[in-house]
Amino acid sequence: QVQLVESGGGAVEAGGSLRLSCVGPGGIFSANGASWYRQAPGKQRELIAGITSMSRHSVPHYANSVKGRFTISRDDAKNMVYLQMDSLKVEDTAVYLCNTRVRLRDYWGQGTQVTVSP
Repeated sequence: QVQLVESGGGAVEAGGSLRLSCVGPGGIFSANGASWYRQAPGKQRELIAGITSMSRHSVPHYANSVKGRFTISRDDAKNMVYLQMDSLKVEDTAVYLCNTRVRLRDYWGQGTQVTVSP
């Protein structure tokens, strides 16, 4: 069973920063890549950032809504994926979820709440 655990969410004022972390089983992110999604109340789950596997050169990619403000990174020695979120906006308020796909099967963390106030 693949277990992903996120942390680092919280409440912040607009313009502030947060860093989310996600830990997984050894080697899973380096081998399969990882993504961050978010889901706001009443909205569909949205892919906001991803990073490819080591064999695919660990290339990051971002949704337009977060490009230039969020940065995804990976620490393979610690089996961690991070999402640095800067210049946060009220509309970034959501539950943020870590994801990896192994042999076409998606695995998710439990999510961490991010609340941005005006």
